[in-house]
Amino acid sequence: MASTPIAKELLDVLVCPDTREKLSLASDAVLAKLNEGIAAGKVRNRGGRGVGAPIEAGLVRPDGKVLFPVHDGIPNLLPDEGIALEGD
Repeated sequence: MASTPIAKELLDVLVCPDTREKLSLASDAVLAKLNEGIAAGKVRNRGGRGVGAPIEAGLVRPDGKVLFPVHDGIPNLLPDEGIALEGD
């Protein structure tokens, strides 16, 4: 990531809508692996809808099981928009 996709002040207060745990920025490796799955048409969000566009940035729970996408610097923290990562 060249720059932080969201302001640090905002990142400091964001929590998972399910667990209320602090979220952190997804690593480039997590995003690359997720985007490979998206390109192959294998990724669905927790609401069951296919994810068609690559994810530029995301916020991940401490357990690493769910990613919430960030689009244009705006995090989408709706539970159904979360994307289960491998192992969930």
